[in-house]
Amino acid sequence: MKKDIAIMADPDTVTGFMLGGIKSGFPVHNKDESKTTLKQLVDDGYSIIITTEKIGDELREDITKYTSKALPMIIEVPDKSGSHKRETDPMNELIKRVIGVEMVK
Repeated sequence: MKKDIAIMADPDTVTGFMLGGIKSGFPVHNKDESKTTLKQLVDDGYSIIITTEKIGDELREDITKYTSKALPMIIEVPDKSGSHKRETDPMNELIKRVIGVEMVK
């Protein structure tokens, strides 16, 4: 597995992360393109994949399948429109999976 980080998101979010130093950026425009790109990033061995909450919600089943192992770690961040309310917090679930306890109730 590579030790690389990739960002897969809308073009504006990808540009922002690449300006911040992420070298591998993959702009996507719809759900089908997101699904294909996510599979390719996992197959290519990226260890950390950053995506937006919106894409994360669209691809929840795929993300759950890919994150059943330790790597890749798929991190969801707000996009340019900001964070939105969700039933479960994927970041909280990620922390719980990695360290084994729930940090915040």
